[in-house]
Amino acid sequence: MFRSEYADVPPVDLPIHEAVLGRAAEFGTTPALIDGTDGTTLTYEQVDRFHRRVAAALAEAGVRKGDVLALHSPNTIAFPTAFYAATRAGASVTTVHPLATAEEFGKQLKDSAARWIVTVSPLLDTARRAAELAGGVREIFVCDSAPGHRSLIDMLASAAPEPRVAIDPAEDVAALPYSSGTTGVPKGVMLTHRQIATNLAQLEPAVPAGPGDRILAVLPFFHIYGLTALMNAPLRHGATVVVLPRFDLETFLAAIQNHRITGLYVAPPIVLALAKHPLVAAYDLSSLRYVISAAAPLDARLAAACSARLGLPPVGQAYGMTELSPGTHVVPLDAMREAPPGTVGRLIAGTEMRIVSLDDPSRDLGPGESGEILIRGPQVMKGYLGRPDSTAAMIDEDGWLHTGDVGHVDGGGWLFVVDRVKELIKYKGFQVAPAELEALLLTHPGIADAAVVGVHDDDGNEVPHACVVRRPTAPGLSEGEVMMYVAERVAPYKRVRHVTFIDGVPRAASGKILRRELRARKEPS
Repeated sequence: MFRSEYADVPPVDLPIHEAVLGRAAEFGTTPALIDGTDGTTLTYEQVDRFHRRVAAALAEAGVRKGDVLALHSPNTIAFPTAFYAATRAGASVTTVHPLATAEEFGKQLKDSAARWIVTVSPLLDTARRAAELAGGVREIFVCDSAPGHRSLIDMLASAAPEPRVAIDPAEDVAALPYSSGTTGVPKGVMLTHRQIATNLAQLEPAVPAGPGDRILAVLPFFHIYGLTALMNAPLRHGATVVVLPRFDLETFLAAIQNHRITGLYVAPPIVLALAKHPLVAAYDLSSLRYVISAAAPLDARLAAACSARLGLPPVGQAYGMTELSPGTHVVPLDAMREAPPGTVGRLIAGTEMRIVSLDDPSRDLGPGESGEILIRGPQVMKGYLGRPDSTAAMIDEDGWLHTGDVGHVDGGGWLFVVDRVKELIKYKGFQVAPAELEALLLTHPGIADAAVVGVHDDDGNEVPHACVVRRPTAPGLSEGEVMMYVAERVAPYKRVRHVTFIDGVPRAASGKILRRELRARKEPS
């Protein structure tokens, strides 16, 4: 068993809004959130006051403890206010990908039994359609403004009393993001107030933050990585968060230059752009002190190229998953120069790890031996919503969460993730479940069978690749037709990027698709 070198941290038994904004009065007029496109700024005092007023308005509208509110928005400076207002009113927040189709959104609404939606006007049509498909949604609010819908801006004027909700941090669910786990379709991950707040305390010794730090939030808040690293963690410590709604390289570089960003939390595609794009040379990025990449594997050579170009310590990595609130490993800021290339970091405070044999999961492995990574700690999720069997398959009776990732630890305690048992595809940090795409492909009248695997493109991104068996009645079915069929029905990040036609999908005797065999086959030219 491997244990963290950091001292254990006590459980943070506070509602997440108190754990994050509890020092807001101390930080007062310090800028908390800045819109990176137009400069609109909210101070800590304003974020604290605004979220309390919106919480009062939500409670007046009927939001009660135990309700689920769907937060469906790109990154805006209103997103944190909506999140903390909902939790203060007693609701659990299920975060929704802003590019989700109405059908995908509707499934999440129905599965989570969400009764309320907060969205933005450009996404309103999708939210309305999703609500119709799911049923049970009482009201749709907007962050900005839209005819016929109450806005968070109007709700700031609410004179209703601030809700006083008894929250049990150890049991009550604060966030309900959706994850595919190690396989299958997206499932609601129940993360309690204590689990999320304690994970922030676990991360603090390795990646400290405070007033004067400026963090650029370009990765999405709806994703647990963004929610933790770009929203909860910096706001807990008085740092300033500069918010961008999406990644556009020129806007991103201008924000670093103009707002004197000190720290970047990114995914590998952004590291690639920083390392190789000629536009980078046109901007002053000298304020940067560190770059941390997570959400997908980062090539060690690419990391080195990025740090060399920026004149920074080596790009650090972090590791975790939605089911772990999400962090378990990170390269500490004070150890970036000593970390071996390719490592995802060391165990954070209060976290235990085992590496077990793939052939005999009861056998623990030592340093240098590769096996499945198991994690135990206060950040392990409460479970999957309404799926006790899936929860039991993920977390064993001794509390160890089976990540589905394969890795090894060196003599210095550094973890290297080398492969995975799980079938999940990580496209630019977003989770794509092969089973979800396979089920969709099989609804096409010209497809007899299908399997989806992840393959790497020229930029090193893992992309969905469909292996399709044509029906005898559709001998002319083309790659373009298959790709278009999928593209019309899923969010852009889930689209199939390549199609190979095969005679049959290889399967084990149990019927399980042999994905490794498919991945080993040569990609089409």
